[in-house]
Amino acid sequence: MSLAPILRVLVEQRPLTGEQLRSAIRTMVAGEANQAEMGALLALLATRAPTAEEIVAAATVLRENVERLPTTIDPDQIVDTCGTGGAPKTFNVSTISALVAASLGVKVAKHGNRSRTGRGSAEFLEKLGVNLEAPIEKQARAFDEVGICFCFAQRHHPTMRNVAPVRQALGFPTLFNLVAPLTNPAGAKRQVLGVYDARYLEPVAAALQQLGASKALVVHSDDGLDEISISAGTEMMVVTPDAITRTRIVPEELGLSRAAREQVQVEGLDDAVRLARAILDGSEHGAPRDAVLMGAAAALFVADRVPTLSEGVTQARAALEDGRAQAKLDAWIASSQR
Repeated sequence: MSLAPILRVLVEQRPLTGEQLRSAIRTMVAGEANQAEMGALLALLATRAPTAEEIVAAATVLRENVERLPTTIDPDQIVDTCGTGGAPKTFNVSTISALVAASLGVKVAKHGNRSRTGRGSAEFLEKLGVNLEAPIEKQARAFDEVGICFCFAQRHHPTMRNVAPVRQALGFPTLFNLVAPLTNPAGAKRQVLGVYDARYLEPVAAALQQLGASKALVVHSDDGLDEISISAGTEMMVVTPDAITRTRIVPEELGLSRAAREQVQVEGLDDAVRLARAILDGSEHGAPRDAVLMGAAAALFVADRVPTLSEGVTQARAALEDGRAQAKLDAWIASSQR
């Protein structure tokens, strides 16, 4: 199928219908579109914020093609902390935050991939000792046993290989960055989803609601992060089946000190892992730990384990101080290796 009719709609600056975009994405992931047309479509879509209808349409197609995680855990109890990427990098805050939340009983299916920076969530967890090559069945068993797993995107979304070369060649975030976090292989209905631009807050929140999220936070910080920032205020959309509410949080409201963003950035993968281990073993008490506390609080909030982010920070701090988070990582590593 040629994508030319759909490209014409975009060139004329008209929104696509859900059916038009579903048709285009199906053609792309099936490997039936040429790279020039795929690149043009993704580039044209990137010139504006997509509508919620467009995001839902693309997510629906990717959900049709996902290799699901055969878990016994109810999707309504599962949390994901996958962000869009495309923002300035920190030290894998969302991954460590997910671990801390899991140590407090939240069921976490962390969705993620490798990164062009060489320190995405996949590389990071692999360096910590989690086995990313375990078959999906063993991955599901580990999730059922330990309550946390990593859903490696390149394994669960095999059809995305047909669009990967185009995405890499473009070199900037595309619609797929926004859609990928909406396609969790375990069917997670609770999410903390960071977006790389504030203009995506509202359409992504609306898409989550239309896709049946039980509870979600969509976040973007004033300093450009796709996560809650220790360095600035963060805009948040609180999503439930009945409402979408815009709110705002600053570190001081959670009893935390604001810090320069450079304090949560690292030089490379080894530095990121070193910092994560220091947070888990209790030797790091500064801004990096505080960033993790906020991320974990958000995961606890969307899981309905705490009524406020402030209470989430308190519980997350306790899990780090008494060793529960480190014990959860050790159990996860052991289970993934069996």
